[in-house]
Amino acid sequence: MRFRPSYLLIAFPLVFLLVFFYLPMADILKTGLWDNGPTLRFIYSVLENDYHRSVIAFTIEQAIASTILTLFLGLPGAYIFANYDFPGKRVVRAILTVPFVMPSIMVALGFVLLFGRDGLIAQLIGHNPGIIYTWKAILIAHAFYNFPIVVRMVSSLWQRVNPHYEEMAETLGAKGFKLFWKVTLPLISPAIFASAMLTFVFCFLSFSIPLILGGYKYATIEVDIFTSVMTLLDFRTGAALATVQMVLSALFMYLYLRSLDAYAKREEQRIIRKPKRLSLSEFRGMKGVLILFYSLILFLFIVAPLLAVVYDSLLFHGHLSLENYVRIFSPEYNPMFGTSTLGAIKNSLAFGFTTIVFSTLVALPIAYSLHRWNFRGKRIFDVLAMLPLASSPITIGLAYIKFFHSTPLYYTFWIVAIAHTVIAYPFVLRAVSTSLKKIKKNLYEAALSLGARELKAFLKVELPLAAGGLIVGAIFAFAMSIAELGATYMLATPEYTTMTIAVYKFLGARQFGSASALAVLLMIISALGFIVIEGIGEEIW
Repeated sequence: MRFRPSYLLIAFPLVFLLVFFYLPMADILKTGLWDNGPTLRFIYSVLENDYHRSVIAFTIEQAIASTILTLFLGLPGAYIFANYDFPGKRVVRAILTVPFVMPSIMVALGFVLLFGRDGLIAQLIGHNPGIIYTWKAILIAHAFYNFPIVVRMVSSLWQRVNPHYEEMAETLGAKGFKLFWKVTLPLISPAIFASAMLTFVFCFLSFSIPLILGGYKYATIEVDIFTSVMTLLDFRTGAALATVQMVLSALFMYLYLRSLDAYAKREEQRIIRKPKRLSLSEFRGMKGVLILFYSLILFLFIVAPLLAVVYDSLLFHGHLSLENYVRIFSPEYNPMFGTSTLGAIKNSLAFGFTTIVFSTLVALPIAYSLHRWNFRGKRIFDVLAMLPLASSPITIGLAYIKFFHSTPLYYTFWIVAIAHTVIAYPFVLRAVSTSLKKIKKNLYEAALSLGARELKAFLKVELPLAAGGLIVGAIFAFAMSIAELGATYMLATPEYTTMTIAVYKFLGARQFGSASALAVLLMIISALGFIVIEGIGEEIW
């Protein structure tokens, strides 16, 4: 493959990822794999330890169970959104997507307010439901987080199942479940597997949910790494655990990307079925009963935790009031140092918009190279480019502390913004890549035949057609930035406190109403972003 000037486009993202992801992570791994020379004894020590082995086993087991529960909750929703139309459908989908970018600390707050010993459910049934601080809370919270992935990915592909296939099968006698099992399921299976793999990766890397809702009794690898390094000051063990985690994460990410190729090819189907409205007779029948039952389950496990936070924000000394919203902007009740609530909001917006710019500059050239060039090792390059998605914010924060602690970048605005970019840019990359794959190749070829060079054809023809995906990715990058807690908490000085950290500090000061009020503002910002996504109609996965 001869050199082209357009190859220089990839230089910036490669240097950025090398300096701000691979070198810091390699520094972490070196600690676990080097002791006066290469060694695996720290890895062996971790794998031979009963406690660490049980943690690794539980991490995989809970990720599998969480994925199954998420599919169980998400597939019926995917069917409803793909096949039926109803008033406010886009707004409902946007609201149901909000949980994916909610700060983990806020999710924990919602679950405690709803399912805790003194929560709303306990008050209704008269006793503790026994969910919080158990493995059940971990699974339900993971389903809460990842439910939108299954709904959006599977419904998007389900809408593109050519109805002629099903009509032909019906003429041959296939009906009901047999029609679904023999025809529809094989056609939507790439989306099911891809959404399951992505859900598994997120559950495998989960930190805050197991720590807050499960406690150390149900520790995951992430919790074990954090405990080893931050509590026991055993960086060797933490690095060895991080090595094991990264190897497994890379494998799972490879499987996800393979499944994503099949998903993208099926999404090229241009015949999109038109959702139908439920008739009154259908709604009164068994189908309506099942939809109502499913809606109640979603309300309890997906919507109710959000409403519990909203309700708590409006409750002051047992009465409905806006006092909590007044207090979050009052210096008298401000538990933060170095900034105010208004300053935290400004910081979150500043980090969010900076993350959009950096993420776009990194993701767009990589998406272009993967879309346009064929080269040896392309599959490995795709996996390596997506590897930040398979790395947790806690691990990235620890890597930055170790790698940049003696540089001028340490404890500045920019190191937090860069960490947010590393965490968020894979979402921009996937959104743009998915949009580019949907563009017919003959449009690009026509531009070349009219004299346009490769890069100009991309900028003038393909990029405008993929603009929807770029906007969707930017919104996701912004939402991920304002919701990020782990790396921000480890890297930001008090003057750069964000809304998410402010929620955490309000909770630490036992100002639960104020924490809920600020969390509601976060929800509103996220919901507005996803309403825009619904209007654009593009998918990120």
